[in-house]
Amino acid sequence: MDKKQVAIVGAGVSGLLACKYCLSKGFDPVVFDTQPDIGGVWTKTIKTTTLQSPKPLYQFSDFPWPTSVTDIFPSQQQILNYLRSYAAHFNLIPHIHFHSQVKGISYDGPSSETWSLWNGTGEPFPPEGKWHVTVENTQTATTQVYTVDFVILCLGRFKDVPNIPEFPTGKGLQVFRGHAIHSMEYAAMVDGRQHCGRIREREEGCRRRVRENRTRHCEGVLVSQRAEKPDDDHLMVHKPGEGFLLSVLATLLSPLRWGVSKLVESHIKRKLPLAKFNMVPQHSFSKDTRSCMLSYMPNSDDFFDEVEKGTIMLKKSQTFSFYDNGILIDDDNARIEADVVIFATGFKGVKKLEGVFESSTFGQFIAGSPRVPLYRECIPPHIPQLAIIGFSESLSNLYISEMRSKWLVALLEGAFKLPSINEMQKDIVRWDEYMKQSSGEYHSRSSIGALEIWYNDQLCKDMGMNPMRKNGPLANLFEPYGPLDYTRN
Repeated sequence: MDKKQVAIVGAGVSGLLACKYCLSKGFDPVVFDTQPDIGGVWTKTIKTTTLQSPKPLYQFSDFPWPTSVTDIFPSQQQILNYLRSYAAHFNLIPHIHFHSQVKGISYDGPSSETWSLWNGTGEPFPPEGKWHVTVENTQTATTQVYTVDFVILCLGRFKDVPNIPEFPTGKGLQVFRGHAIHSMEYAAMVDGRQHCGRIREREEGCRRRVRENRTRHCEGVLVSQRAEKPDDDHLMVHKPGEGFLLSVLATLLSPLRWGVSKLVESHIKRKLPLAKFNMVPQHSFSKDTRSCMLSYMPNSDDFFDEVEKGTIMLKKSQTFSFYDNGILIDDDNARIEADVVIFATGFKGVKKLEGVFESSTFGQFIAGSPRVPLYRECIPPHIPQLAIIGFSESLSNLYISEMRSKWLVALLEGAFKLPSINEMQKDIVRWDEYMKQSSGEYHSRSSIGALEIWYNDQLCKDMGMNPMRKNGPLANLFEPYGPLDYTRN
């Protein structure tokens, strides 16, 4: 039998994992990426960026970090070197087409409108149905169409399509006489201060840098001194489909959860001068965890030293707008002169994902709800022969992307079958309702936050693996879980 060909869009962390696991099960993967190198979002960050997750939580289960990397939060260059070593070790590079922009994907097969099972038959590779992937080589400006049996979208949600806030008429970028860029545009700069220095003397120009985030993506700050996240906390939260006993246990432990959250909040407030600069978030630490809003700050002392000096100015406001010479802070009507404004306002990941499909119907399946509706955060029930990896967030995205890649390849090789489309939709609704309750206004971020262990348990059960990865019940309840616990089947 001919090898099934799988197109993978994106050569970031998720794309590399999908490629590796497809190869391990005898599939023929072909990966497309617009960049000249692997790494995805890590190729577009400034060199001073460090890992936001502790290193032990951000590693491949079968390829540990080299002993030469001793920092708990490795640098951008160390991360890229790690990813390149992984790709070389598993011989992934020959399967990757660089400088290759996917212009669109179109499905050639039966209509899915009347299907009760995914792909019509419940099988990953039905007798009819192919995807046509149109790819442009950005170096030669030539276009080629690839016909494949399955598509895995690993586009991520933190690059390419910037999220620029909308402003009232007369208060937007059109009135600003300075220069405005999105954070993705300064990634190639060695140091942001050098850019300020070109416009005005460093002492004055850098003093007036403004970094505003209207979408409030970084309101929580966590100063971490340990490498693992304690995993007994998953017993304290309600979970989708948890059953009676676990529901009762979560209810009984809710006061403890509240107490732990407040204890951590108090520690952070003592550790960092947030109150002094009016930067205390209005929501709880618990909500930060559940919605993946935590921001690790390994060099917090250096950062707040600069704030104390006045080199960095902090302003918190629900909204802001522009006037001719800078920023207008709406909460207190303060004006801040600025030569350069950098929008650190995130990205429109859903729009990027929707734009891949040539079919408006498939695009609407992706963009028709506040968050992308995926079964197991991977399969869109109404789109045949396609999966999405790396879009839904967790506190360690590499760790979760590897679990999803294992799960998906097990599905493709026939180790298990998906439930009916109706049952998958019901499960999506259950998880969506949980996210609405736990994350509130941030639920559109598709974060599984505090449910990593419970989520991985569901994937393990689907694959026929024992979800209890430790030796002994006490270890399973109280010892931290990490990528290395999922090395064995």
